[in-house]
Amino acid sequence: MTKFLLFITLNIPFLLSAQELKSPSDFLGYEIGTQFSRHHQVVDYFTYVANYAKENVKLIEYGKTNEQRPLLLAYISTASNLKNIEQIRLEHLKNLTGEGTPNKAIVWLSYNVHGNESVSTEVSMQTMYELLTSKKQYLDNTIIIIDPCINPDGRDRYVNWYNQFKNKNLTTNPDSKEHHEGWINGRSNHYMFDLNRDWAWLTQVESKQRIKYYNKWLPHVHVDFHEQGVDSPYYFAPAAEPYHEAITNFQREFQTTIGKNHAKYFDANGWFYFTKEFFDLLYPSYGDTYPIYNGSIGMTYEQGGSGRAGLAIKTNIGDTLSLKDRFNHHLTTGISTVEVSSKNAEKLNSEFKKFYQNKNHKYKSYVLNGNTDKINSLTNLLDQHNIEYGFGKEATLKGHLYSTNKTGNFKSSTNSLIVSTSQAKGTLVKVLFEPNAKLSDSLTYDITAWSLPYAHGLDAIATTNTIASTSSDRKIDAEISIDKNAYAYITDWNSINDAKFLASLLKENIRVRFTQKPFSLDNTNHKRGSLIITKPDNSNNKEFLSVLQTVSKRYNKNITSAQTGFMDSGKDLGSNSVKMISKPKIAVLSGDPTSTLRFGEIWSFFEQELDYPITILDDRYFKRINLSKYDVLILPDGFGYSEFLEGKTLDDITNWVSNGGNLIVMGKAIKNLANKKGFDIKTKEEKKDSTISLKAYDKNERERMKDAITGAIFKTKVDITHPLGYGYNEDYFTLKLGQDAYEYLDNGNVVYLEKNNNHPVSGFAGSEAQKRIDQTLIYGVQKNENGNIIYMVDNPLFRGFWENGKLFFANAIFMVN
Repeated sequence: MTKFLLFITLNIPFLLSAQELKSPSDFLGYEIGTQFSRHHQVVDYFTYVANYAKENVKLIEYGKTNEQRPLLLAYISTASNLKNIEQIRLEHLKNLTGEGTPNKAIVWLSYNVHGNESVSTEVSMQTMYELLTSKKQYLDNTIIIIDPCINPDGRDRYVNWYNQFKNKNLTTNPDSKEHHEGWINGRSNHYMFDLNRDWAWLTQVESKQRIKYYNKWLPHVHVDFHEQGVDSPYYFAPAAEPYHEAITNFQREFQTTIGKNHAKYFDANGWFYFTKEFFDLLYPSYGDTYPIYNGSIGMTYEQGGSGRAGLAIKTNIGDTLSLKDRFNHHLTTGISTVEVSSKNAEKLNSEFKKFYQNKNHKYKSYVLNGNTDKINSLTNLLDQHNIEYGFGKEATLKGHLYSTNKTGNFKSSTNSLIVSTSQAKGTLVKVLFEPNAKLSDSLTYDITAWSLPYAHGLDAIATTNTIASTSSDRKIDAEISIDKNAYAYITDWNSINDAKFLASLLKENIRVRFTQKPFSLDNTNHKRGSLIITKPDNSNNKEFLSVLQTVSKRYNKNITSAQTGFMDSGKDLGSNSVKMISKPKIAVLSGDPTSTLRFGEIWSFFEQELDYPITILDDRYFKRINLSKYDVLILPDGFGYSEFLEGKTLDDITNWVSNGGNLIVMGKAIKNLANKKGFDIKTKEEKKDSTISLKAYDKNERERMKDAITGAIFKTKVDITHPLGYGYNEDYFTLKLGQDAYEYLDNGNVVYLEKNNNHPVSGFAGSEAQKRIDQTLIYGVQKNENGNIIYMVDNPLFRGFWENGKLFFANAIFMVN
């Protein structure tokens, strides 16, 4: 054999291997599962595979994060399936109407919704590779959709932090810094929001962009890959009770089918796991429950590890948990899920079709009344979920009244919003709108109440008969007419949209007033809080009328022109009761005393909703800050205030309030000010039962539930004459997240629970917790010389979805001064 021929023969294997699809390890240059990949490396690998295996992989960018990282979806199947993927999708969606004969299983795998639960994105790359090589047999009748990283901003935050602080030599000692993330950890997105609790509420840009594609597919199976505490073994389906009553028998059974298949592989490898504990299926905004209420088999898989584990860590029993271990476990359940789905494609299709057939839900229609801004806010959310709705007519209806939690009569009109369960998304409607979710077990993982009529501050009725409705295409822009010769311009104040309008005017240096007393002009009544923009106040602003016209149109605000400052009744526009709204300079505390999630809700509110500037102050240098530069200081909820609110820091804050500052104290931060000098807030004294009651060890957890409130809704009273209560009715439904209880203030009790009105209208509250919160404060204002202290016991910004609480927060910023 010649040397030339010998050279070719010896190099044939090399030439062939060069043409084979590279594994993640070969492509990245390190063994996958032995270090963390940055997001751009993950994007590079998915792009490489999509280019290499064009017939089997379709890669799309469905959006970008706040920090401009791409969000990706990879569709994986056979060449024939991908060639006809749009026809397959449309045929699949015919199941919603009971038509068509689809025969493909649709499986969606979502990775890394929590950024520091970071092994799953590594697994996404290997899962794709395995499906294209050793597991190709599952592709014939299956479309697999992979989202490699739902939360790239959080993930890169964690990976970059870990790579900065990890030791050169593998360090498993849990005391080492690499196993202790700081305050800004990788779990949440850019705005510190938990994306795994945002599927239904869609407050974040990642969720809004993802849901468009999810609703295009509505897969048969959806898996959300997570990590939990270091010392926990692997968790997979079936889930724990409570299951929502809307979940079908097949959805329950198939969770068990998949779980048993996982167990087969875990048993063979000697891996520990558990099922049917902790992770229930009730709260509708998770990556398992939201898919379930849309017909999927929704599941959470939880691997021990999370941000503490790093590359390897010692557990409390002395074992070493490595990144490779975590990697192998998630890889196994991911492939096992595809395997079971492929083998049961026919059954998945038939049961998916059954899910969308007409169901005998107790309530057939939900009818809602309220101001246009609040109705529009809700319909915008419904549009994103492809939920159909319409509008009503003049009629008297009978059903369950949300205002009283009893059966009664309800007046509807042509402006009443009607949402029916007689539609494809009927089950989702039931879950999101029902007055009170049925609980099969009080031990739950999350809140137990979320009903959208309460959350959006709308008066509503649930009827057992279907209410006819007209077309939903009624969104008409207000006719904005600015009379250039008017003396003043008046508009209402009763929604967060009005706060956005005000914030925009202030940013444009338009001077705005508000009225503390009701008045009437030209047969029109104007309530407390109404905004007044006068020409004399803005005479030096040449762009005044142009800006007012532009901003009014942007927020669809009807403006009433006033030719005079002389009112028909009530106070004139020059009265001392018509106050100027300052352009407040706002500071928000961040850092260890605060909760990252609660801080994030405030940050997101200002930047994503009000679009109003704030200054973020960190606790590390707070003592060096000159507070006189700020008009408002916000202390978010958090558990770390005990040392912060002491000594000089507390004195500085107290003096700043006395000199005219507005201090907004939220949640647990109040605990550290209660009963202290200068602060009128007092914790409610508990009346201890002196009776000794011995309990079995196994009963303790349930006994503790007597003292718990797991996200329940309560009816409260509002002092609508106080600036903090402007824009509200006398009844307000608050979402209470715990049993913290404070006595009424001597003055300034704006929102409060009345005596013997301590039972939730929706959700779970333990018997002892109900007693504790009787006659307690929800929101109040303490006047302190020239300033104010605003106490917010309940969270008006919770997860960004409790829409009806947001105006209280805006009032605290702009009206209480």
